Amino acid sequence: MPVSMADVAAAAGVSAQTVSRVANGSPRVDPATRARVEKAMGDLGYRMHRAARALRTGQTSTIGLVVSTLASVGNSRMLQAISEAAATRDYALAVVTVGERGIRDAFARLRSQGVDGAVVLNEATELARDVEPPGDLHLVVVDSPPDERFSIVQTDHAGGARAAVEHLLALGHDTVHHVAGPARSFAAAERERGWRAALADAGRRTPELVRGDWTSASGHAAVSALTDATAVFVANDQMALGALRAFADAGRRVPEDVAVVGFDDIVDAAEYRPPLTTVRQDFDALGARAVAALVAAIEGGPHTGDTVPATLVVRASAR
Repeated sequence: MPVSMADVAAAAGVSAQTVSRVANGSPRVDPATRARVEKAMGDLGYRMHRAARALRTGQTSTIGLVVSTLASVGNSRMLQAISEAAATRDYALAVVTVGERGIRDAFARLRSQGVDGAVVLNEATELARDVEPPGDLHLVVVDSPPDERFSIVQTDHAGGARAAVEHLLALGHDTVHHVAGPARSFAAAERERGWRAALADAGRRTPELVRGDWTSASGHAAVSALTDATAVFVANDQMALGALRAFADAGRRVPEDVAVVGFDDIVDAAEYRPPLTTVRQDFDALGARAVAALVAAIEGGPHTGDTVPATLVVRASAR
């Protein structure tokens, strides 16, 4: 016999309404109570029928993810984090990429799939700011300036960049060069802002930055303009990987001749040669908070803003 909501309620010692709220991903449940109900669901093998839920609530329990590319490590990590966070709330995930037809087409494709809301990821957020979001589609954007039209979740990019620069200055370097990300990227601009602020506060010269496109190849190419650098803050770990190889090709030792700090702390950062000092983004927290903000908006809550701290991880490339 199928396990009913009443069976779960009896096992967890709560009302059927509380079980319903947990099953529907409502944020209006005490965390301890939610854990007890979820344990009872798992013990009894209870699964909410998605179609039945849609008929009852008018919601499909499906959220969307809008992304410009999944080729970058950061975006693929965010996809994983958002997928896992959605699954813990029993939401399905539909992923669309922004192609030549633009973000309006991406929104239209999500609406045709009946999603309850969507997370707009990183570089795609700039495109979202340029259009009026569909009024019936709840949105949470990752990395964006304040915008009253949707909720925002972001990393403290500027604070993380400041920590990187201050660490390099504390090692005795006169200044810190910067390999920046794409000019129209919000995250790249915030990391550049933190770099500039840290140098200005320390009374140090601000070198001309070199810009890359997040790829290792662009990081490698950037080094040709850094012949006098003794310390370099690179805007992501993939470009830092290219920079490390370029310095090695030029016969410059890291960290003896030039210290290098990246940003993201991707899975392989500790395996670089030398292991990379970097700024850690908490992708799991970003994904969880983005999904929580979206579910809250779907449940009728207000738009919110949330910033996740970034922390410096010191390894052999700069110490």
